[in-house]
Amino acid sequence: MISLPTNDKGKRTWLYIISAAYIILLSYLITKEDYWGFLIPGVVVLAGMFLLSLDWVWFLAVITTPFAVNIQNFDMGVGVSLPSEPLMFGLLVVFLLKLLYERFYDNKILRHPLTIIIIIQLVWMTIVSLTSEIPLVSLKYMISRIWFVVPFFFMGVLIFRKQITISRFIWAYGIPLAVIVIITTIKHASFGFSEKTGHWIMTPFYNDHTAYGAILAMMIPPFTVLAFHKSQKKSLRVLSIGILMILALGLFLSYSRAAWIGTIAGALTAIIVWLRIKFRWILLSVFSILAIFFAFQHQILDRLEKNKQDSSANFVEHVRSISNISSDASNLERINRWQAALRLFEERPIFGWGPGTYQFVYAPFQMLKEKTIISTNAGDKGNAHSEYIGPLAEQGLPGLIIVLILFSMVTYHGIRIRNKMSNSFLRALVLSITIGMITYFTHGFLNNFLDTDKLSVPFWAFIAMIVAIDVYHADPNEKSSDIIKDDSPSQECE
Repeated sequence: MISLPTNDKGKRTWLYIISAAYIILLSYLITKEDYWGFLIPGVVVLAGMFLLSLDWVWFLAVITTPFAVNIQNFDMGVGVSLPSEPLMFGLLVVFLLKLLYERFYDNKILRHPLTIIIIIQLVWMTIVSLTSEIPLVSLKYMISRIWFVVPFFFMGVLIFRKQITISRFIWAYGIPLAVIVIITTIKHASFGFSEKTGHWIMTPFYNDHTAYGAILAMMIPPFTVLAFHKSQKKSLRVLSIGILMILALGLFLSYSRAAWIGTIAGALTAIIVWLRIKFRWILLSVFSILAIFFAFQHQILDRLEKNKQDSSANFVEHVRSISNISSDASNLERINRWQAALRLFEERPIFGWGPGTYQFVYAPFQMLKEKTIISTNAGDKGNAHSEYIGPLAEQGLPGLIIVLILFSMVTYHGIRIRNKMSNSFLRALVLSITIGMITYFTHGFLNNFLDTDKLSVPFWAFIAMIVAIDVYHADPNEKSSDIIKDDSPSQECE
């Protein structure tokens, strides 16, 4: 905040006048039982932050995202996550205005392969929005995607030019998330940690246990580095270990099988990188598994259909229920959604039905024999439950190809950068960020959350970290003392 000089009588007089006017206005509003006047100081402070330091607003958006509550059922189906999404929209507008005024953005970022594929994805989404079955829905979807990507990727890369801001992001998102885990666990304990309760107990902060589990799986790898890397201060390592234990407990009690699978996939990837297993052997293993599946697919499917284990509070039984495609309603509904999505793709293979439209158009493409006790025709129970099949239905084959390229390139560049890093902390950190992304890529086979702020903020920020480390910190000849580490806020976006 900018203080007025005490020796300037004119400015002091205006300060007194404004203060008195505010007190009078507030008193009047209270007599009318209107209390919005209490928000004025906060609005003034926030406006000052937008004008003086976008970085602080950016971190405020990060901190508030885990606590944000989704407000739905507005007229015309509009929903908003408060208070995070209004902050993101403000960041989007101010950042774009700044770019238009300065007419400059670092070409090293724009030329990066990950930036290029993200721009291609946004362009294709714009094209298929124009051909959408429901243009208004696709327009709203595009706007929300842009206010995730621009602040947390394009602005995020600039913020992450300073190494310390990468750790700050992890803390800024991780600490509020740990608080939510504690609140959720206390509430869950009052219900005896039952499996069914675990599906909804994290509301209103997270819609269900799958999104809750997904973000916990993403944040655990970076906190593992902060907890155990010897370069970190002992006090911070102790605190990181505590947060890591809280997040791990939350992941276990989330009963999210997809998040557990994603965590295992991330751990296996880390082992492969550490052991330096050649890519050709990994590729050979994948092809071998696929060959075995197609050779014995009838026997495998017959075996799966005999699995009657439903979801359970027992860990072993809950894991076994993952392969139950005969009676587990959650698994069967996913298959129903995927089958409907594939039929939508067959109808419109190139341009799809439009971003965000799946839940409004898939009902007629369901088959009676595939519907379950939780199936609906109302379009009010989510989307295609896949980051791969969903884009296939909504954005056509090109949309799926772009997603596959993006996910593959994030993994490739994350591991490539790790292998050429000389700074041991950044070397471990970029691998942990990549592993966190892999947990979500794996989770994405079974669910999709990139239309929500809860997962989009860390998703696009993690990619921004990889690009920033590659562009600004990955010089193998660069000494650790050459890396920007000062504790002052970044000035890149001010």
